Order: sequence, then structure tokens, then C-alpha cells
Amino acid sequence: MGIITVATTPQSDLHDLDGDGDDAVRREAGTGESSQASRHWWDRNADEYQDEHGEFLGDDRFTWCPEGLDEADAHLLGDVAGRDVLEIGAGAAQCSRWLAARGARPVALDISHRQLQHSRRIDLGRGTAPVAVVQADAAVLPFADASFDLACSAYGAVPFSADTAALMREVHRVLRPGGRWVFSVTHPIRWAFPDEPGVEGLTAASSYFDRTPYVEQDEQGHATYVEHHRTLGDRVRELVGAGFRLIDLVEPEWPAGLDQEWGGWSPLRGRLIPGTAIFVAERG
Repeated sequence: MGIITVATTPQSDLHDLDGDGDDAVRREAGTGESSQASRHWWDRNADEYQDEHGEFLGDDRFTWCPEGLDEADAHLLGDVAGRDVLEIGAGAAQCSRWLAARGARPVALDISHRQLQHSRRIDLGRGTAPVAVVQADAAVLPFADASFDLACSAYGAVPFSADTAALMREVHRVLRPGGRWVFSVTHPIRWAFPDEPGVEGLTAASSYFDRTPYVEQDEQGHATYVEHHRTLGDRVRELVGAGFRLIDLVEPEWPAGLDQEWGGWSPLRGRLIPGTAIFVAERG
């Protein structure tokens, strides 16, 4: 299956890879600006991202977070065999490849054409059947109602969408009754702390309740990267408002023996404050 381009919405997780010196500010950024910034950022930085993090992500590993919690151990999606699964913000579709190997029928959706080209590269290199991929806007999903049994997102789309309430409604629409929606994001408490792995990242410097987006912009003031903050309560209200029932909220602890740093995630910070929140919800 070729890459289908439908629309645009933001995708995955780390920024400042390109070192382009863009100014970082806190200001409002709407749906269109956020989507365009994310699409261009990931197309521009996908190669470097996959080169830097490809070993950790693997070709067919389903890991929820930098803490290394794998779906093989967590079982947050339940039995996936024979299920239609939508992965949102899929990057190079590593999670979808893991799902396919366990009998699921995954579709990997991402904003970035270049990220999905890396999915094709991996499939060709492995000589395996290609993962079905779609380039599209996560807030306007190009699927019929009740198309999927499960939906998942590992640090994809949700933090980069300006209207996540609409995104939740779209996921609810394309899921079948009883379908599960599981997504991981930076733990909201991290927004109160500097995004630094060392001791400088242990002192709260901002208000947890400040929902002003984080924006990197060029000299003309055009956004090149946008990330949106919601509190834990905001996320719960979005899910419930869309018709979901929250059945679990997982906050992975930093595991002993993991010494790798991933941006602001580090052993020092991970043992003191949560770095990831994983929401597990079911469609009513």
C-alpha cells in the first residue's frame, strides 16, 4: 500500500534536533499554524530523528515511552489478534509492525510524509509485507465511522494538536463500540519544570496551570514547532466529553538499570517525578 496523503496534523515527540536557533516563546498557536509547523518540522527532521533514536525504537518494538514500558509487558491494548488497529502519530510505524506480527491489522497514520517513507524503508529492508500507512490529520480522520477495534498513540499527535477535544471525538467516531483508545504523552507535571535532564530540571519554574503553547519560531515569527499543554484534569474531561470511559492512568516509574537519557528524560529526573502519562479509555 502506498502512502496516502489526506491532510495534516501534528505528530511525535522531541524537538531541537536541527539546532537552527529558532526563538522559543510561549504564545497562542491555532490549529492551522500548529499543523503546518509540525508537518514541516517532522519532514525536515525525520532522518535525524530515526538515526538518533532508531536503535531504541527498533523496527518492530511497541514501547510507550522513554521509560521503556513495552506493550508486550503492559498489555494496555488487550488481545490484538484479529483486531483492526489505528496507530496515530506513528512515525516509522514501529508499533504497527509489532501489532501486525501478533495478528492485528494495523493502519499507521502520521502527519509527516518523510516519517512514513522511513516506514517503507524498514519494510523493504526486512523484506516483509508493508504496513498500511496514511498521511493525514489526526483531528479529521479519513475513515468511516466504526472502522477500528483499537486506537493507540505512543507520544504521537495528541500533544501537538491545538484542538485535542476534537481529536478525541474523531477517535471515538472511528472506533467500534467498546473499542479501546490508549495514548501516551509527556506527563503534564513536566510542564512546570525546565526540560533539562540534570539538576537544573528539578526546580519548578512555570505554572502547571499555564496552558499557553510552547512555540519555536523563525525570525519572521512563523512557528516552526508547536506543542500544547493540558493538565491531567483537562485530558480526563476531553475523554469523557468525547464519550470515553477512563479505565486506567499509567505513570511508568523509571526502571533500574536504564541509564539512557532522552531529551529531558533521565535517570535523575525519572526517579523523582513522572515523565509519562498513559491514558487507557474505552468507547461507550
